[in-house]
This record gives sequence, C-alpha cells and structure tokens, in this order.
Amino acid sequence: MKKTKDKNTEEQILNAAENIFQFKGMDGARMQEIADKAGINKAMLHYYYRSKQLLFEAVFKKAFSLIAPQINTILNDDSSIEDKIKNFTSNYIPFIIKHPYLPNFIFQELNRNTEFVSEIQKNIELPNINKFKIKLNAEIEKGIIIPIKAEQLFINILALNIFPFIAAPLIKAITKIDSEAYQQLIEDRKTEVSTFIINSIKSK
Repeated sequence: MKKTKDKNTEEQILNAAENIFQFKGMDGARMQEIADKAGINKAMLHYYYRSKQLLFEAVFKKAFSLIAPQINTILNDDSSIEDKIKNFTSNYIPFIIKHPYLPNFIFQELNRNTEFVSEIQKNIELPNINKFKIKLNAEIEKGIIIPIKAEQLFINILALNIFPFIAAPLIKAITKIDSEAYQQLIEDRKTEVSTFIINSIKSK
C-alpha cells in the first residue's frame, strides 16, 4: 500500500529544519539532527525529503512565500514612494532577523543553479515593480523625487537591506563589534536605511 504524507508531520519537519538551518547553516546541518528535532526517525525524514538540499529548498520556499506577498503589497499599493521605502525596510529587516539564512541561501542557489528563479516562480509569485515604477515616475514629474530609474532605486533598496546579513562576519571584523552590538546595528537599520534612501532621492 502506498504511503501518504501527513501535513502535520511535514510541518514538524519544516519547522525543525528551519531551526537547525538557522543556527548551523546548510553545510553544518545534519539530517539525523533534523529528524531528532522533528521527533521522527531518519527513514521517515528521507521519505518526506530525499536529500538535505530538497529539504533546504522546501524551507526556503515556505519562508519566502511569507515575505513575497508583503513586498508585493508594499510595491503595488497607493502609498507614496517614501512610505513604500519605509514599509519595505520595516517589514524586510525583521523578517530576515527571523530567517537569517535566507539571503546567503538565495545567493548560493543563484550561483549553483541557474534555474533557481524559474523553479521558485512555479510556486511563488515574485514581487512586481510595475506599479512602483508608475508611482515613482509620477512623483518625479511632480518634482517630489529627483530623476532616477525605478530599477536602480529598487536595487538600492534591496542592496542596503540585504548586504548586512550576507556580510555579517566581515562587518563585525571591520567595525570590531560583537554579536550583541551587531544585532543592535541591524535593529537601527530599520530606520537608518529608509532615512538614507529617502534623503538621497528627495528633491531639495
């Protein structure tokens, strides 16, 4: 008789895996450790996910599916560009604090698997910047924002929000701060990033 996968067991596995990946990363995590954390045996874990890579991708898709709709809403609602930047940062940074492995995983997968974005798009709708672009152009025409391409502004927003998580060890070493001070620095960036970007694009 063919086995069926139980939703509750699958949720237990994903929660356990996310916890382990968060503290040990992809390379440091072990399937046996994840199975133990989920309260199942290793054979059961392999029945649900044949490899650590597949499990990591499932954890990523679950987490990304939570933030993608939020980003899409921010980009496509009727708020001003200034509010969009503030809302993006105030939503994104707390989310990554809870899922710190995501930025590195995305970049690793993009380098390792050129079809990664296409695979993600099959299950998750990626954020769309069309309305963001229209809103930005309208504010540029009104003289609220200096001329800047929407793509360039969006890249700036992403880069300033993502980089501190990817380069955490380097930032700590250069600035000579410990983990506690680094966490405070990240907390401060919830407002620092949006203030910096807004001041750089507002018409004087």
